[in-house]
Amino acid sequence: MPGRMDALALYFHWPFCLAKCPYCDFNSHVRERLPQAEMLSALRAELTFEAARLAPRRVTSIFFGGGTPSLMDPESVATLIDDVARLFELERNAEITLEANPTSVEAEKFSTYRAAGVNRVSIGVQSFDEQALRFLGRQHSAAQAIAAVQLGASIFPRISFDLIYALPGQTQAAWREELRRALDLAADHLSLYQLTIEDGTKFATLHARGEFILPDADEAEALYDITAEEAARHGLQHYEVSNYAKPGGESRHNLTYWRYGDYAGIGPGAHGRITLGGRLLATTRHRAPEAWIERVAAHGHGSTLEEEIPAEDRAREALIMGLRLQEGISVPYFAARTGMALMNAIEPDILEQCIAEGYLSLSAERLAATAQGTKRLDALLPALCR
Repeated sequence: MPGRMDALALYFHWPFCLAKCPYCDFNSHVRERLPQAEMLSALRAELTFEAARLAPRRVTSIFFGGGTPSLMDPESVATLIDDVARLFELERNAEITLEANPTSVEAEKFSTYRAAGVNRVSIGVQSFDEQALRFLGRQHSAAQAIAAVQLGASIFPRISFDLIYALPGQTQAAWREELRRALDLAADHLSLYQLTIEDGTKFATLHARGEFILPDADEAEALYDITAEEAARHGLQHYEVSNYAKPGGESRHNLTYWRYGDYAGIGPGAHGRITLGGRLLATTRHRAPEAWIERVAAHGHGSTLEEEIPAEDRAREALIMGLRLQEGISVPYFAARTGMALMNAIEPDILEQCIAEGYLSLSAERLAATAQGTKRLDALLPALCR
């Protein structure tokens, strides 16, 4: 269920990686020298800017994303967490997540990150298969991935890791075996993503040349079904399209996004949805790290866009995000958050058809996608949203 309207999630973007993965279209950059001091100074300044207009707000989660945030100095992470506690009302049991890659150098920092206040780590494993890791351009081995997950589980109260499936030539039997290996590790949360081709990536070029072929739609759906089956066997609930968790292990930070709550994005390329003076604003920061640092030095923030979101767009965003969740959308909260009644935001004929075909369910309190509807959201949502 949605939380209090005064709740706020904070996202810090660290844009640097050791290498650019061929499938990745995130705002990530490779640099010979990491500007640790400059980044920390700018992140602190932008956080102070947001606090001046948003505090006092109750911060329920902090997320260090990227890029590869485990390339950050642990001291920088500690400083930012301390700043949040000083500038906002940091909830006592706030979820504080840091994304990490499972190289041995970064894994050795885990204890220091834990001492800094991080209580949840999300590890970018992507695969436990050596050939798949090479195809995906990852910098670690399967053995390093297993070691990082096991180390993380021994240090952090909560741990998650990512896997990518529907790779070229991947069979159902191979994916089931890999999933079972993964699920035997001590994690309370898994994010399992189907490989897709994103514009502007190296894979987009290679795929266009015909250098590899992805599984067809039927095979990808079969792999998706296997994912849910194996996760359920290990006690993980399929609570969002691509995410599985043990009860209580759901990502509270990401639930803020999916429930269309307020979050402030800090750092190069970060975006946010924040309520100010009764208006819901969309915010976006400059993507290039060096240009963002310069903007922060000049203005106290690196914003390139800040504008009110019209009611129709709020409703569309809330629908797109909320129907990803197994719990669906709270009808009363939807109206309070978007300023539109749910039935005024959707096409009634499409809704009726989706309910009749078993893709959606609707009650006076909640609209939700069924298991079959979840697999077809990409096709349903453009027709359903007004």
